[in-house]
Parts: sequence; structure tokens; C-alpha cells
Amino acid sequence: MTERRLRGRELRGQVLAALQLEDSDRALAVLGALPARQVVNPLFSFLCGSDRTVRWRAVTAMGAVVAKLASEDMEVARVIMRRMIWQLNEESGGIGWGLPEAMGETMARHEELAREYAHMLVSYIREDGNFLEHVPLQRGILWGIGRLAQTRPSVMEGAIPHVESFLVTADASLRGLAAWIMGILRVEKASGRLEALTGDRAEIVLYQQWREFRCTVGDLARQALAALRERP
Repeated sequence: MTERRLRGRELRGQVLAALQLEDSDRALAVLGALPARQVVNPLFSFLCGSDRTVRWRAVTAMGAVVAKLASEDMEVARVIMRRMIWQLNEESGGIGWGLPEAMGETMARHEELAREYAHMLVSYIREDGNFLEHVPLQRGILWGIGRLAQTRPSVMEGAIPHVESFLVTADASLRGLAAWIMGILRVEKASGRLEALTGDRAEIVLYQQWREFRCTVGDLARQALAALRERP
């Protein structure tokens, strides 16, 4: 029993050390060299940790690890996806920190998982679905949708009307994330609302590629409008 706990602590320490590396390629290579199934549990724990940087990097790492598992054994990957879904369910008794983001990252990296589970991610912002009212979770859901839209935009087209409603919400992060998604998906009908946001000076933090970036809602709205103008 003692030896097993020691191995667990050692593995957790190795995972944490990888997440603290500034080079994402190196970090993911280190994690990729560890037993994928064993790495999943430490990553789940870091998704709800107090260190924002480690939390976000755990999202990226979880996506990479589960996508790798899916390429080897889809059923193992499905079990992990179902675990994320269960933990977002009110009946689980948990809150689900980091799980929508991890779902989005995983599906961004694996097409078959996206086909099977993208509708579940969108359901969390559907009034006629599994709508989650907690604003911090809504931020995670929008980030996950945006991340998935970056690699598989066609899968996320059905999310557009549900995301668009967040352009006029009171929470700045939700407005900014919705504007970001409108740009990724080139939603021309959102141009009017995006124009209205160009003067929005509320500052938010957006995570991309192993880093957090500070920007304003207006910055994201202008970037989205620029993406619309560049559409072929």
C-alpha cells in the first residue's frame, strides 16, 4: 500500500514538472513518454487546482493524452470522455472545473471523438439541453467550443445560435469568448453585434498555445470582424 502511494506521488510530481515547463512541445513529449492511462488521474486533479497556469496547461495535456489513447483504444478514451460528462452532471456532486475545456481540447485533437461528443459540449449552453447556469463553467464551455471550432469548424456550426446570445451577456469573459468564436466560425450575421462590441474595454484573459493573453472584449470583436472581411 505504501509503495503504491509513493509511485502515485512520484507520477504526480513528474506530471506537475512537465506542466511547469515553458516549452509546450517538450512538456507534451515528457508526458507522452509516461504511461498514458496512469497520467489521466493526475491531470484530472490539476484541472481543478489553484494554479491557473497549471490548470490551463492540464487542459492542453489532457487533450493530447486522451487523443493519443483514442488512437490506441477508442473505448478507453470514451470512458474518460464519459467520466468528464458525468462530473459535469449535477448528480455527480462536483462542479466540473476544467472539464468543458478538456473536452474541447480533446475533440480538437481527435476527429472521431468530436463526432461522438461535440453535441454534448454544445448541450451545456442550450436552454433545451443540459444548460449549466454557473458563469465560470459557461466560460469553460465557450472556450472548449472555440478550441474545437479552430480545428473542426463544421462540427460546431450548430452551436452558432447558442453562442451568439452570449455577445450581449453581462459577463465580459463570456462576451469576449463569444466574439472570439464568431470570428473563428466566420459568422457574418453576427457582424452587427460585433461592431457594437468594438468599443468594449472590459479586459479578459484568453488562453491559447500554452500561454494566457490579456486582451479586451473590443480587441476580440475587432479580430472577429477582420476575419469576416477576409472570408473568401
